[in-house]
Amino acid sequence: MTGTQTDRIRSLNDQARQTFTGCRVMITPGIQALTEIDAVMRAVQAFDDFAPDNDPFGEHDFGSFHLADAHMFWRFDYFDLDLSMHSPDPSDPTVTTRVLTVMLAEEY
Repeated sequence: MTGTQTDRIRSLNDQARQTFTGCRVMITPGIQALTEIDAVMRAVQAFDDFAPDNDPFGEHDFGSFHLADAHMFWRFDYFDLDLSMHSPDPSDPTVTTRVLTVMLAEEY
């Protein structure tokens, strides 16, 4: 993958995560069972703790955080427009459906 593609993926991921637009947002049963779903989703949107150990490819496609007593993850997956297979090019939103999943760490 080229640096330009990585930059574009990172930009698309940040935009989608911060606004919940340009992607589908999924929450797992563990997140759905929490009483503070709004706080969880705000924490996902505000996440900015990217470093080489948790973002080795520089795509901003995964995050891990604690809220109250729970450890949570969020991650992006890239599918084709039909959601039937991986995207042929995650840097191109015309051929990619981004799916942002928010989950309890124990559900990973």
